[in-house]
Amino acid sequence: MQTKLTTIGFDADDTLWHNERFFQLTQNHFAELLADHAERDHLMERLLAAEKRNIRHYGYGIKGFTLSMIETAIEVTEDRVPAQVIRQLIEAGQEMLAHPIELLPHARDAIETVAETHRVLLITKGDLIDQERKLAQSGLGELFDGVEIVSEKSAQTYRSICTQYGDGPAASMMVGNSMRSDVVAAIEAGCWGVHVPHGLEWEIEQAETPAANPRFRALRDLGDLAVLVTGIS
Repeated sequence: MQTKLTTIGFDADDTLWHNERFFQLTQNHFAELLADHAERDHLMERLLAAEKRNIRHYGYGIKGFTLSMIETAIEVTEDRVPAQVIRQLIEAGQEMLAHPIELLPHARDAIETVAETHRVLLITKGDLIDQERKLAQSGLGELFDGVEIVSEKSAQTYRSICTQYGDGPAASMMVGNSMRSDVVAAIEAGCWGVHVPHGLEWEIEQAETPAANPRFRALRDLGDLAVLVTGIS
């Protein structure tokens, strides 16, 4: 007998509002600033390596990304990066932190609709202050029964949250754009994992699609969520 679905978790960045495109715009600016010192592809490889290396130190988010850009700039210039470039990278990070929130299509409607019949949670990772800022600016905060800003989304993270707020993983669903963090990890925990593609995906968040898993679902966008939830419930 299938466990009744009672709890639905939503990712935030690039699921409810735009995020990755601002990172890519800043990376383009970064490449322009360092064009005299490294080819773009090589520079992006070095930056990605720095980001992966630094996650354990800085976590996810804009601050860690900015520090990784600075570190990469120092490396590719062999410690000769001009102070002006460092200043521009810091300013670029500050601009990202101050950028207004733009909701993705159907975000509010999707949450409001499923909240009528289910417990809804926001489960996001990243810098605490920045994620709180974005949630406040989004105007969606009042719709959630619980908000969890975590350092990493693992199977254990989902088990803990779904047990704390709901009826356990088997009665829970996670909806998000990241195949690795929002779908695969949630399914490993025993939840339903629903992928809503954004179009822009950070390489670190990529993973093989668990197409054969009976708890995997894929949607075109959040506008299709209510029908899916009704069918599962």
